[in-house]
Amino acid sequence: MALLECRDVTKAFGPQVALDQVSLSIPAGRVVGLLGPNGSGKTTLLKIIAGVTHPTAGTVAINGVAPGPETKAVVSYLPDRPYFSRSMRVREMVAYFTDFYADFDGLLAQDMLARLGVDPAAPCSTLSKGTVEKVQLVLVMARQAALYLLDEPIGGVDPAARDYILQTIVRAYRPQSTIILSTHLVRDVETVLDDFVLLRYGQMMLHAPLGYVTHERGTTLDAYFREEFRC
Repeated sequence: MALLECRDVTKAFGPQVALDQVSLSIPAGRVVGLLGPNGSGKTTLLKIIAGVTHPTAGTVAINGVAPGPETKAVVSYLPDRPYFSRSMRVREMVAYFTDFYADFDGLLAQDMLARLGVDPAAPCSTLSKGTVEKVQLVLVMARQAALYLLDEPIGGVDPAARDYILQTIVRAYRPQSTIILSTHLVRDVETVLDDFVLLRYGQMMLHAPLGYVTHERGTTLDAYFREEFRC
């Protein structure tokens, strides 16, 4: 059984179709890049998988179960915008996640924050955009989830921290879990990807292993992406 199964997932907002019959089957233990230009439906698809919104048509199953309370216990979701109170301190966010999620590893979160140079006593209101992204990613990845959904997790993070985030947090901490990573920074993430999904105007263009471009087409994923979506 696939860890994640999407069948003909469609989402319409009035006359506008954000997703058009998207079908995916993703096993456990994969890091998948969800790629496409702005407005291609990446965020909408992640929200549907996370159970934040519902499809207009089609089905989603995580370990054979539709999104709901049971799947939210095994899915860790990072949205594309800040989601915690700016009045809280970083350590208060860690304590909140410790109380709220049974699978949250507080010691791991503290270790990751220290390695990223984040002061646990800092008020969230004083943090830069990049530091907020670091904190949110740490909170999400410190859960022992089966499926991680990361929507633009490193867009504001400095290049020096990206290597640690991608090579250590994303690749090393949860090798048995599946991570779906939505991003525009294709060149940065392709070294950690097993597979990729290309979306355009809500339709799935391609779902393939990274080797499809690196071996069969003799190019990089970044170059392939730029060619496919050239303005």
